[in-house]
Amino acid sequence: MPRQMAPGVTEGYLKVAPTVVRDGDTATIDATGIYYRQLNEAIRGAIAEGATRVVLNNVNGQRYIGTGVKAKGVTIEVHGTAGNDMAMFMDGPTIEVFGAAQDGVGNTMNAGKVIVHGDAGDVLGYGMRGGAVYVKGDVGYRVGIHMKAYESLIPIMVCGGNARDFFGEYMAGGILVLLGMNTQFAEQPLVGSFVGAGMHGGVIYLRGTVESWQCGKEVGITEATEEDMAALKPTLADYCDAQGMDLAEVLSVPFTKLAPFSHRPYGKMYAPM
Repeated sequence: MPRQMAPGVTEGYLKVAPTVVRDGDTATIDATGIYYRQLNEAIRGAIAEGATRVVLNNVNGQRYIGTGVKAKGVTIEVHGTAGNDMAMFMDGPTIEVFGAAQDGVGNTMNAGKVIVHGDAGDVLGYGMRGGAVYVKGDVGYRVGIHMKAYESLIPIMVCGGNARDFFGEYMAGGILVLLGMNTQFAEQPLVGSFVGAGMHGGVIYLRGTVESWQCGKEVGITEATEEDMAALKPTLADYCDAQGMDLAEVLSVPFTKLAPFSHRPYGKMYAPM
């Protein structure tokens, strides 16, 4: 039976415009009880009116924060737990979450940066085309699925904890890194099964080791070389700066590199052109 709600209320959220407090270039919004559509309208309105810093307080699972925003030099601070599809289609801003995030962070993201100072959920970076996502803690299933790169656009995702199954599934490009350092599940493996399943582009770096049975048959497993680590070091340095971590500690353990054997693993399954 449908839940009975008061007029203007949806599942505990109010369909009213939140109060926006302006102080110079900063706009502060209290998200308490505010429906996600009204919250996102307020965010976009504040940016359109010239705010370069938008502070969201008391966020409690509201979805689509930063979705579709095209604005360089803008920072969105999220205090609380961000809902699904944060930064979807985002092109330029920086979103910093002082808490955790749910599923779909960076879905089809084009440019910008997302910094999550807690854990995050499943399907991060789905179809991600550019920019960077830095998660401090653990992540869920199918992280990095369908990440892709085009010309100078190379998406980057660094996860500081452990990951579940299908990490890097169907990757077509980009850089995906898993550190296993800031985890709640130290007794569990760094990553689950089917790592890189269907992968045909990009590269995965794991701080530590992985067994061949955990990986998709499409990927080759090697120890990261000095050249690999030299190329990866600027990304790790940027991540450490964002997350307040020590780069030397991150680099104190050897990394494993996973890359696809073929850029067209299913070519024989299709009729020749």
